[in-house]
Amino acid sequence: MNSILGISAFYHDSAAALIQDGKIIAAAQEERFSRKKHDARYPRNAVEYVLKEGNIKLNDLDQIVFFEKPFLKFERLLETYLAFAPRGFKSFSMSMPIWLREKLFQKKFLFDKLKSHDHNFNNIDKIKFSEHHFSHAASAFFPSPFEEAVVLTLDGVGEWATTTVAIGRGNELKMIREIFFPHSLGLLYSAFTYYTGFKVNSGEYKVMGLAPYGRPKYKDLIIDKILDLKQDGTFKLNMDYFNYATGLTMTNKKFSDLFGQPVRDPKKDKLTQFHMDIAASIQSVTEEIVIKITKSLSKEFKIKNLCLAGGVALNCVANGKILKEKIFENVWIQPAAGDAGGSLGAALGYWYKELKKPRNLLIDQMKGSYLGPKFENDEISILLKSLKANYKKLSYEELINVTAKNLANNKTVGWFQGRMEFGPRALGGRSILADPRSEKMQKELNLKIKFRESFRPFAPSVLREDLSTWFDLNYDSPYMLLVADVKKEKQIKMSESDQRLFGIDKLNVKRSTVPAITHVDYSARIQTVHKDTNPRYYDLINEFKKITDCPVLVNTSFNVRGEPIVCSVEDAFNCFMGTNLDILVIEDFVLLKSEQDPSLLKDYRNKFELD
Repeated sequence: MNSILGISAFYHDSAAALIQDGKIIAAAQEERFSRKKHDARYPRNAVEYVLKEGNIKLNDLDQIVFFEKPFLKFERLLETYLAFAPRGFKSFSMSMPIWLREKLFQKKFLFDKLKSHDHNFNNIDKIKFSEHHFSHAASAFFPSPFEEAVVLTLDGVGEWATTTVAIGRGNELKMIREIFFPHSLGLLYSAFTYYTGFKVNSGEYKVMGLAPYGRPKYKDLIIDKILDLKQDGTFKLNMDYFNYATGLTMTNKKFSDLFGQPVRDPKKDKLTQFHMDIAASIQSVTEEIVIKITKSLSKEFKIKNLCLAGGVALNCVANGKILKEKIFENVWIQPAAGDAGGSLGAALGYWYKELKKPRNLLIDQMKGSYLGPKFENDEISILLKSLKANYKKLSYEELINVTAKNLANNKTVGWFQGRMEFGPRALGGRSILADPRSEKMQKELNLKIKFRESFRPFAPSVLREDLSTWFDLNYDSPYMLLVADVKKEKQIKMSESDQRLFGIDKLNVKRSTVPAITHVDYSARIQTVHKDTNPRYYDLINEFKKITDCPVLVNTSFNVRGEPIVCSVEDAFNCFMGTNLDILVIEDFVLLKSEQDPSLLKDYRNKFELD
């Protein structure tokens, strides 16, 4: 048996993945174990987990593949600093010590870290290096069900590339086109994330969620002044407006002057209609670039399948438009599209490219993205006792019935089942669930359970067979990476006075029969639920449907703002006791908040640094 460990680390979202004889065995982000959001450190806990899941010692691995090439990255940094000199000296002097101490000699640095898992590990030559965008492309194509596909990767930056096109055929993946730093769609979006007062590499999804509250008033200004966009979607940025190449901020004064307002300080400045319009504008620009690129690629290569990866592939609104416009017949997106997924792509890329192994096409090699830890009932019982929790064990039928009835009665449920998801989305393994028919649920979940901004939308989980009855979509979306509109007959038309409302005021308007998952533009980020990949979650929604005639649940990640998604039983219980969640369901155990010892309640509101 050949075992390959993939590792991504040292920028953000460190992760580890294990494949054995080409099959994906396990994958997890370090943040889930360390409880530090977007943890960039060496993924010690994640490596320990995947080795345990694969029942293998580190010394018995055949290869260990890092997801990018540090020397190429260092070359890019040096050339960038030289090109912009003397600007950026402060940033240069701050970054060089860590490069000279750790990153430049990463093979030795990794070797020393790996030895801490297994003192018998002494073969440094087992450590290999992939390229950043090849790792992304491999993570998208090789697990996909396609024999042939165009593979598009879009992110901030790897070594030099920010956008790449590859063609995948069988077990071959050939990179054919690149756009280089500093011209980057990911960094452009991050610049606007920074400008609107959100955290870079964390708050981009907030900009996407804020966009429907605004109008794309500044779209033409962005394209005219700071973007040279060609008909085929290729682009260059006007670096006069940006500071990220060598500075300590994303944008500069010229950028702020262009839009007429300074960078929003999230501690002092409230979100206004201006910020909503800015968000709408950059979202619209992003969609236009993605549509232009994909149309051009479809026309050029005449291939019917598209695979996507890289951080920009998490922009599910843009993904939905690729599908809606029928640019490609089929689209498959790596659920861990960001840097975490690079760990998996590095391992898969080595298996197929270097070892030239044949590829067996399966319907879903990602196993629903349920690739993290699972807990057995005996272990859970011991842990709950140690936490002084009050709980009941139910039969399978009772558990499904009791949970569905409580959801139908407007109770909120922490749902902890099976293996943890790999990637940023909770998919019914580590989820908070609620009734989508409630008019108050979106606000309630945001403010009293997630402790986050009220404008943030929630996603629906829907039974696959009921999808096209409720949403304007008839395509599998198991990873919650496609946006589509709520079906017209489910929508509630806005009155003239409602339509005159601006921004956040629109939030209180009931827009459909499932208002808790309907965004202000009638859209929803959809997860289709399939009995073969998550039978327990499927059965719960099906039971909820029997009670309510609604085959949809609100599904949001099991965490509070700033906290990584829960991983362990203790994480789940702590979050349950630190929020207004009503019920916690862990495998066959049900915990009611009303039956817990009040002295165990926690103050979770300020526990985690805000993202």
